[in-house]
Amino acid sequence: MENFRKVRSEEAPAGGGAEGGGPGSGPFADLAPGAVHMRVKEGSKIRNLMAFATASMAQPATRAIVFSGCGRATTKTVTCAEILKRRLAGLHQVTRLRYRSVREVWQSLPPGPTQGQTPGEPVASLSVLKNVPSLAILLSKDALDPRQPGYQPPNPDPGPSSPPTAPTSKRSLGEPAAGEGSAKRSQPEPGAADEDQTA
Repeated sequence: MENFRKVRSEEAPAGGGAEGGGPGSGPFADLAPGAVHMRVKEGSKIRNLMAFATASMAQPATRAIVFSGCGRATTKTVTCAEILKRRLAGLHQVTRLRYRSVREVWQSLPPGPTQGQTPGEPVASLSVLKNVPSLAILLSKDALDPRQPGYQPPNPDPGPSSPPTAPTSKRSLGEPAAGEGSAKRSQPEPGAADEDQTA
């Protein structure tokens, strides 16, 4: 593909997938009308997304929020959902994973001036159909059906996810770590050096 450049990417028409429903319906068809939908892109800034999401969920009228992303944005989508779950305790979660068909159109690069082609020749194009993973995470203040696939109940404790292990001892920069030898050479006492020279 080194002699081609990507001209555009467009979502291919849905083929009636099992979870998709139709081109207009998202993965959560029975969602309340006041829910916030956050579309996470590859270049989105997490702090901007989280500022808007936190402010939206702080309003009493907003009961649910959906984070969705596809392709390279799926990891950022998970990160946003996990941060919001830590900030707001008691959120129920449903995760849906599906695939989207994306059509990429590529055009060939114009030949260099040394190859001798006329500038009026048509440019060759190439169309590629890709299936990219798409992730949608619903976080709701209201209880959801625990029998549906992808359900996670709220965390009982909004603290850290793993309990702390044994306490670690902190050492200052000059002290050696446990099991290490001393960094300083042992110096003989001043009187001991005089005895060695006389003997």
